[in-house]
Order: sequence, then structure tokens, then C-alpha cells
Amino acid sequence: MPMNNEKKNGGLWQFVKFAIFGTIGGIIQVISVNVLYFAMKGWTTPLPSFLGGIFSEKVLGEGNSCWGYIVPFFLSNLISQIFQYVQNKKTTFKSDAPKWVFGVYIAVAVLLMFIITWMQGVLNNFLSSSSSRLLTVLAPTLAVVIAGQIYTVVMFPLEKFVLFRKARG
Repeated sequence: MPMNNEKKNGGLWQFVKFAIFGTIGGIIQVISVNVLYFAMKGWTTPLPSFLGGIFSEKVLGEGNSCWGYIVPFFLSNLISQIFQYVQNKKTTFKSDAPKWVFGVYIAVAVLLMFIITWMQGVLNNFLSSSSSRLLTVLAPTLAVVIAGQIYTVVMFPLEKFVLFRKARG
């Protein structure tokens, strides 16, 4: 039995829309992180020991193991994730998922934020230590792009097959 084109290309088209909203979310995040960072850059209060061990200056770079670095990243990421959740639920997956799904989504997003914040620091420090001047200059951007791919790898299948899947019937 042949599939119609909408069903056959639905997964690809959903992925394209997911990527578009991810890009818009990334732009929102870049703008908001810069605004928040500028507003909070004087907040140099050290992180508590349980966070300071994970988000150390050795990992994140000198001067970044403080609330003024972590809070802007988390808030900007949270704003971006909420935008993407709403758009993907409404437009990409056309879902009528119950409200509790948002809580699951945010819990996974927060866990990913911790992992990605740590990974960005590790990648940035690794790439910055290169003998290539170009790689050193591009290190922060490359770290953000590489670490950000974790969202796509985790969130697209989570949203498509778990959180926003269509009820069978």
C-alpha cells in the first residue's frame, strides 16, 4: 500500500521545521544571553561548592565560575527552550499533548543545560589550546555549535516519538 507524500515526507518536514525553530531559538538565546550577561556581569559571587566543582574556572575559563556567568546562560537557554517547545508543539508536531508534558520537557532541557554548559567549557578550552590561530579565535563559537547539537539529538526524537506523538486510533 503506497504512502501519500505528506506521510512519507512528514518526518523530514518535521525535522526541517524543528531545525528552523531551533535556529530562531538560538538567535533568541544569543541576544538574551548577551543582554543578561551585560546586566549581570558584576555579579561575581562564587558558585556553591557543589556547582563550583562542576562549573570550575578550569572548565569554563577564568572568571566564569560565578553566578553572573551561569544565570544568564541558564535564563537565556530557558527562554529559548520555552519558545521552541511552544512552536514545536503547535506547528511542527501539531500536538494537543497534556500540560504535564511541558514539565517533562523542561526537566530534560534543564538537565541538558547542565551538560551543555559543562561541555561548552571543555570544548572551548580544548580548542583554544590549539596552535592554530583561526581555531583559537573560533573556539567559543565552535564550542556552542558542537555542544548545541546535543539538543537536536535528544529533543527531536523525544518530542516526535514520546512527548508529542499522535494518539493511535
